[in-house]
Amino acid sequence: QVQLVESGGGLVQAGGSLSLTCAASGHPLGHYAMGWFRQTPGKAREFVAAITWSGEGTLYADSVKGRFTVSRDDAKNTVSLQMSSLKPEDTAVYYCAVRWGTGGYSYPGASAYDDWGQGMQVTVSA
Repeated sequence: QVQLVESGGGLVQAGGSLSLTCAASGHPLGHYAMGWFRQTPGKAREFVAAITWSGEGTLYADSVKGRFTVSRDDAKNTVSLQMSSLKPEDTAVYYCAVRWGTGGYSYPGASAYDDWGQGMQVTVSA
């Protein structure tokens, strides 16, 4: 059974940068689509970014486009989310997820994913 663990979160001032890493154990991530989502209290989980199994295709929410970059390193069994020009509205718990099914797309819907990490808090102060 796969275990996904996010790391790299924390507190940063507006305009700053953070890099989140999602490390998998128990199953290789290669050839599977990955996604990043975030959630704030009382709100539904929100799509942030996704990457295809090959790493050649990415998809971003409009709210983070141009500021966030998703990448993967299948040799290390990790997926990363580089966040820059952070805003207070980026404050949330961030989750990584893996989709075990086949398909060469980037998936923005949470229901497309099968396994999730436990989440990592990112707080951006004004």
